[in-house]
Amino acid sequence: WMGIELMQEVERLVKMANQIADNLGFHDDAEERIVDHLQRFWAPSMCQKIVDYDASGGDGLNPAAQAAIQRLAGVR
Repeated sequence: WMGIELMQEVERLVKMANQIADNLGFHDDAEERIVDHLQRFWAPSMCQKIVDYDASGGDGLNPAAQAAIQRLAGVR
């Protein structure tokens, strides 16, 4: 169970991850670019929250964002 603040934060992270994936998705190496963006611009705590959320099902993440987050989980 997540508290309301954490739920709202996770919803924002999902929205941002999807936007990043939408913006970078046309590249041949989109997954790598998304992972790189998350590693460079997101705080480690943000990365951990989105990785944990994906591990619990990742509802709402688009396929490109989800693939990159799963790759990020393997890198961490």
